[in-house]
Amino acid sequence: MLYIVLIPLLLSCIIPFISKIKHKLHTGLFVFLIPTVIFIYFVRFVGTEFEPVRQSYNWIPSLGINFDFYLDGLSLLFALLISGIGALVVLYSIYYLDKGERLGHFYVYLLMFMSAMLGVVLSDNIFVLYTFWELTSISSFLLIGYWHFKEKSRYGALKSMLITIFGGLSMFGGFILLSVMTGTTSIQVMIQNAEVIMNSPYMPLALGFLLMGAFTKSAQFPFHIWLPDAMEAPTPVSAYLHSATMVKAGLFLVARFSPIFADYEWFFIIVSVAGIVTLCWGSYMAVHQTDLKAILAFSTISQLGMIMAMLGFGTEAAAFAAVFHILCHATFKGSLFMVAGIVDHETGTRDIRKLGGLMTFMPMSAALALFGTFSMAGIPLPFLNGFYSKEMFFQSTLDLPAGANAVTTFLVDIIPYLAVFGSIFTFVYSLYFLFGTFAGKKQVDQLPKHPHEAPIGMLLSPFILVLGVILIGLFPNAFNGTFIAHAAEAVAGSAVVENIKFWHGLSPAFQMSLAVVAIGTILVSTRRKWSKVYTFVPGGRSINNIYDAIISKLDSWSRHITTFYMTGSLRLYMAIILSTIMLVTLSFMLVTDGFTINSNDLAPVRLTEIAVVLVIIAAAIGTVFARQNLAAILIVGVVGYGVSLLFVIYRAPDLALTQLVVETVSVALFLLCFYHLPNLRNKKDSTGTRLTNGIVSIGFGALMTLIGISAHSSDWFGTISDYFLKTSHSLGGGDNVVNVILVDMRGLDTLFEITVLGIAALAIYSLIKIKIKKGTK
Repeated sequence: MLYIVLIPLLLSCIIPFISKIKHKLHTGLFVFLIPTVIFIYFVRFVGTEFEPVRQSYNWIPSLGINFDFYLDGLSLLFALLISGIGALVVLYSIYYLDKGERLGHFYVYLLMFMSAMLGVVLSDNIFVLYTFWELTSISSFLLIGYWHFKEKSRYGALKSMLITIFGGLSMFGGFILLSVMTGTTSIQVMIQNAEVIMNSPYMPLALGFLLMGAFTKSAQFPFHIWLPDAMEAPTPVSAYLHSATMVKAGLFLVARFSPIFADYEWFFIIVSVAGIVTLCWGSYMAVHQTDLKAILAFSTISQLGMIMAMLGFGTEAAAFAAVFHILCHATFKGSLFMVAGIVDHETGTRDIRKLGGLMTFMPMSAALALFGTFSMAGIPLPFLNGFYSKEMFFQSTLDLPAGANAVTTFLVDIIPYLAVFGSIFTFVYSLYFLFGTFAGKKQVDQLPKHPHEAPIGMLLSPFILVLGVILIGLFPNAFNGTFIAHAAEAVAGSAVVENIKFWHGLSPAFQMSLAVVAIGTILVSTRRKWSKVYTFVPGGRSINNIYDAIISKLDSWSRHITTFYMTGSLRLYMAIILSTIMLVTLSFMLVTDGFTINSNDLAPVRLTEIAVVLVIIAAAIGTVFARQNLAAILIVGVVGYGVSLLFVIYRAPDLALTQLVVETVSVALFLLCFYHLPNLRNKKDSTGTRLTNGIVSIGFGALMTLIGISAHSSDWFGTISDYFLKTSHSLGGGDNVVNVILVDMRGLDTLFEITVLGIAALAIYSLIKIKIKKGTK
């Protein structure tokens, strides 16, 4: 599975080269093969006899961080959605994105995201999961901001990253607490030790951190505000990230840890309330939107809230309904996003106020939208999968277990009514989307482009998804036993047996569905009369305004703080850096009794050493008062050569030779650089500035002296030199211990130092090239 997870990421490295021939062969044709192969790999596991699969690969075993992959029913469901819908999205993008677009960038970001999502749903190690989790935030930021020349795209990308990264850091804190409580980094081992977690005093804090990560990623109220702005991304991104994959990562997180927390009463309260409020608010606000993708964005928020609420209920029936609706939602919402993209592509607008009557121009798109919206609305027809999962949702709200908490009792009574309320507006925005776009009066004169049906290639992906809507609706149990039941078992922690069928009699759940259709029909037909309610709720109040105010204040405060010390004065920068080092180091060493002086076993100090040290001191002081570049460089060289003499006196020829070479090269480089700079000039500083300079320089020098003496005088740890002396030959193959340390013992450190120097050299070269190019114009 490691190769399956990393293949999209690795193959993305060659996409820029393939995109060079995009005018002859669309880059998407090559990319399409990648998710298709991954989908075929995971389809092999579908079946009634499926058993979880574990695989482990070493990464950082010393820290307990390995690539531990666990494929159970839940991760299999998500892996099939990620790869299957990913393939359809790539196929759709071939016709949606013009060859003149930056296709190399787009598909690199898309494959990066695909790898990240696969890593999230398959990882059993919490820290590996967190690594992939943050990679989803980064790659989605790049995808949302793909059209970076649009201000709204940049705004949406930044908002999504700030909110989801904030949640990711909170989730990371929860992971650390869970690891401390259980002594493991494996999620499955944590589930086995659920009792240890539940009895820990840190459990509520860990749960809060986890839920913060889940709520922000899955756009739960009040963190939902990033999702509508993310709709500025190209439609293939919206269809992939915001209907089937990324926004469901938070749902996956809650589902994965449900076996641990499901019996905790406050888990039910927090998750159910967040979900049901998100359902109601998202569906209510969707009717107020005028952009097709904004309608679908708020509809996605409402649907995510419904699934989150079911995960919070904690019953086996609710767990089954939740995973079933995850599948159903991916099919009908993915198709609707693609239809919205087709309308935009073929008419030049997504403004529903300018649309209408498109059914005669785009009959196939209208037919696809019909199935998708009716399924989303939960209309009771046997070939619509959305009705089955919606009725299961209603039934789960009626079977909530009673609790000892008064809040729980209140929620058990009110949640069924809120579920109906949210579903009524779901019905309204579904029909609003369908009829507002394809029915009613034609307004061709208001459209930027004359409408016409999309090419068959663009229709193929939404057609396959709508076919999934119908097949799941007609044969739900064919999907039930093969992988939905396995996914529900992973969430509930025990086997879940559910028989999906259309007719259960005139049950309370079916009566709730009929009430939704009846009341929803009335509201749809009278929408213009009651839509004025939005001038009062939300009116001018908006969580977006709060977000914008916070970001504006942070930006203002940051600018004031930055301008306070970023004055362009190198002296001030060095004073701040050195003063901070002094303050932190002195405080730490004083608190920990770090200052010690021990004069035992010191070599005798002779007149020769004193003379060399006095020369070094005189040269260091002389550098400060030098008025010419050449004199300053030479005096600095005296300091370095004096240090090399001390190495010779104390029988360290290797260090002396190294110091001589470094000092010679440094002096030569300084001479080359200073040749092109103006001569040093006497700067007339104020008395306060000179006093500050003196305090900082003398204080920092004294600190370094005390640290050196304390390091020599302290005996807190066993000396490591004995280890190097014993193992330099056996491990490094050399008897020169210093060279073995540099090349072998700390070889990676040396390698990274060389890498940093290489990067710096490339940056300098680039700056020089830019300057030359500007000069030639």
